[in-house]
Amino acid sequence: MKATGFQSVASTFREIKSRAESQWRGLRDGGKSVIMVGAATCGRAAGALEVLQAIKRELKKQKLDCPVVEVGCMGHCYAEPIVTISKPGYPPICYRHVNPVIAERLVREFILGDDPCLEFVLAALEENDLVPSFSDFPRAKFEKKVILKNCGHIDPEQIEHYIANGGYSALAKALQMQPEEIIDEVKRSGLRGRGGAGFPTGQKWEICRNALGKPKYVICNGDEGDPGAFMDRAILESDPHSVLEGMLIAGYAIGARYGYIYVRAEYPLAVRRARIALRQARKLNLLGRNILGSDFSFDIKLFQGSGAFVCGEETALIASLEGEPGIPCYRPPYPATNGLYGKPTVINNVKTLVSISHIVQNGAEWFASVGTERSKGTAVFALAGKVINTGLAEVPMGTTLRQVIFDVGSGIPGGKRFKAVQIGGPSGGCLPESALDLPIDFDSLTDAGAMMGSGGMIVLDEDDCMVEISRYFLEFTQRESCGKCTFCRLGTKQMLEVLAEITKGKGKIEDLDMLSQLAEDIKAGSLCGLGKTAPNPVLSTLRYFRDEYEAHIKEGRCPALMCQELIAYYIVPEKCERSCDACVGTCTVEAISSHPKKRYKIIDQEKCVKCGTCVTSCPPQYNAIVKLSPPGQVPASK
Repeated sequence: MKATGFQSVASTFREIKSRAESQWRGLRDGGKSVIMVGAATCGRAAGALEVLQAIKRELKKQKLDCPVVEVGCMGHCYAEPIVTISKPGYPPICYRHVNPVIAERLVREFILGDDPCLEFVLAALEENDLVPSFSDFPRAKFEKKVILKNCGHIDPEQIEHYIANGGYSALAKALQMQPEEIIDEVKRSGLRGRGGAGFPTGQKWEICRNALGKPKYVICNGDEGDPGAFMDRAILESDPHSVLEGMLIAGYAIGARYGYIYVRAEYPLAVRRARIALRQARKLNLLGRNILGSDFSFDIKLFQGSGAFVCGEETALIASLEGEPGIPCYRPPYPATNGLYGKPTVINNVKTLVSISHIVQNGAEWFASVGTERSKGTAVFALAGKVINTGLAEVPMGTTLRQVIFDVGSGIPGGKRFKAVQIGGPSGGCLPESALDLPIDFDSLTDAGAMMGSGGMIVLDEDDCMVEISRYFLEFTQRESCGKCTFCRLGTKQMLEVLAEITKGKGKIEDLDMLSQLAEDIKAGSLCGLGKTAPNPVLSTLRYFRDEYEAHIKEGRCPALMCQELIAYYIVPEKCERSCDACVGTCTVEAISSHPKKRYKIIDQEKCVKCGTCVTSCPPQYNAIVKLSPPGQVPASK
């Protein structure tokens, strides 16, 4: 590109940015109150759309001219639905667990009046003297938002919001650089793939750029299928243009003209917002021919996958894009030299691509200053399971598991004891309490028997049985296996059968050695990452929780009282109040009745299906129903 081309890019983008900033200022500084409603999937599941309608109805009723904006997920999923109100003279205030009734009150009492309704406040976005801000939260000193910077703060369906907050500036800067300069910047940043494998991103781009063959392709891997993981979905729903910008820079750097966003069809909101983003980018000449007046042309198509977990593996994803069954292929050759339609292809995860614009805009040294020696930058995790503050967390690499779970996530609810954390998705590992001070990075987690994965983090407490947990995750990967490899297809099935027998108290002690041997064989003999990592939950639980396996086998006992065939429910006679029929009314199989001669209820063990509804229905002042293992351990009566 010639110097005149550089000037053209800069001036064209300045005009676009000026218009976007003017629109953004009109929204933020227009002298009106602005209401933002978190309407990503997590918010909608909690009732955000009903809240949105209630706000609009009340505004109309009160004849108030007040912009209402749908935003994405800011990460505090535990507090959804979240409504943020920016009123002149007040800091922007976030309200938690908003329902339609509270929404109407906020309009009447805060927007129309001057009562900020402090009883519903989550936090303020800025430091102030009225209410605590997010910067006052204990988690604030551990979080560093880079990838999630815009999520929950802009309208994902308005490209102007993204541009006004710095969006596409990195693309404009990249188009004024040589492709080799960009690749060198990414290499020096130390960015490693956020999809789980952790391969150096700059090295992958360099291989692809130097590979023979045209056209070249860029693929965004948004096929997020891990149970409990929702990082990529949240980004596509909350900040889709950040993904497009990363793809555009990648395309320019490797010499590609075409790109694909591969996202599973089970993410309808992410699909819709990505499509809107593509249309808006084309309209502003940020996508298509001669982008920003340069010689660079690049276009992106969106492809919906059918929900096969194995399509997260890059060669299976490519096969799916080509209209073939999503089955992995042998490597080498790798996609960087022989990918989509046999042409050089770069495949990057959503979070990897979002990181690119920050590296280009701020420099490699800025990015490399965060994290550890071998794992640079930040990591985004989806905190789920037995943790108080579920949601998204972005922390520097090297932050410990303890800090994420207990400082960012606020620990275990109900005063329960922490037992383990499943990290890295169904192919990751279960790490015990002794590993809580382990730094989160690619190498430390692998050494401990887990993996970084794409960012799923499921917290387990004392009520979780590690044998059943490993069986559950292995069942998932076994079901999602494409069946190409004998070790993966049959080996995981045999492991699953052995685990099922152990959870029923029918296992043998020699089964544990067989599980370990099978696991190692499957890892060695499988073709792709799914098979090579599928045994990880079993191997890690055998390593750290072998005593639980032995209790199931030797004693027929589930220490966590979770495995159904090893537990039974009993009514403690001296605690039961005969006139109370709460448990009788909730038992769907009519297994509970009054003792024919005594003043308490009894449970027919032959009829009982061990659903546990009787325990939840028993009034807390009686607390008469107990769960015991082994089943024959009947509580003594006075």
